[in-house]
Amino acid sequence: MKNIDHQLRLFLVIARTGSLSGAADVLELTQSGLSKQLNNLETYIGHRLFDRHGRGVELTSAGEVLFEAAAKAYELVDTTVQRLRIDQGITEGRLRVATIHPLSYYFMPVILASFMAQRPAVNVSLFGRSSPEVVRLVERSQADIGFVYDEAVASDEVDSTFLFEETMNLVVHVESPIAEASEIDLRDRKLPLVVFPPHYSLRRMLQAESLDAHAAAEVETLDAMLKLVSLTKGQCILPSGVPKSVLVEHSLTVVEIAAPLLRRRVVAITRRGRPTMALATLMLAIARSTTADMQS
Repeated sequence: MKNIDHQLRLFLVIARTGSLSGAADVLELTQSGLSKQLNNLETYIGHRLFDRHGRGVELTSAGEVLFEAAAKAYELVDTTVQRLRIDQGITEGRLRVATIHPLSYYFMPVILASFMAQRPAVNVSLFGRSSPEVVRLVERSQADIGFVYDEAVASDEVDSTFLFEETMNLVVHVESPIAEASEIDLRDRKLPLVVFPPHYSLRRMLQAESLDAHAAAEVETLDAMLKLVSLTKGQCILPSGVPKSVLVEHSLTVVEIAAPLLRRRVVAITRRGRPTMALATLMLAIARSTTADMQS
């Protein structure tokens, strides 16, 4: 069967994502096309490889046997190929980068611009996600490098490199009664906040300090948060690195938080146990250099 290699690759992605729709998104295929490829593989092998259910798919006993063998074999092949590519200093190809939403506004643009200037022939895909989702993408080798808050990295499958620490500020509408304050003690005020969902690291930081007890609304992106705070003349808590120009566009301003002290460490992560691809190594070097310039 001439397509067996391709179909085994598809099978591994389905097994790792746990759903046909999720695998189709990762592979940039239609779900129907992916399902057809899986059916062809199952017919060729003579065994059903997955049990389908409402939440996705699960490996059958035959599927588990095939997954264990194929995963090890392809990991060895991929690792060997990657090592050879690293030795040659690859300047073309594709780099998949996952980052938390706030960094896409003030850190990643600088990194990407520098990287693309050095490797103009490389195709870069940037995924904006929550910290836990960034970690999962790197764990599953669906992203080659990720940028997250370190508290989200509770995984033995990734290596992390510290980049910088950032402080959180209160962001309010310019017409807010507290907009002119030089600083604020949030322990003395029960302010309604626009917040990220509970699985976001920034939300968990607020929960740890009991600052989200009066959450006015939940949003999943920084852009939506800024727009909502602007329209409602409300407030939110964001990293100090968010550019003032972005805030000004939404008629927002910053008030420093005197207490509690809210800080987060930003790290870069890569998949542990396999050579880091040359392009990801270059991006990490650029990130570290940029961080050094920020702190000098």
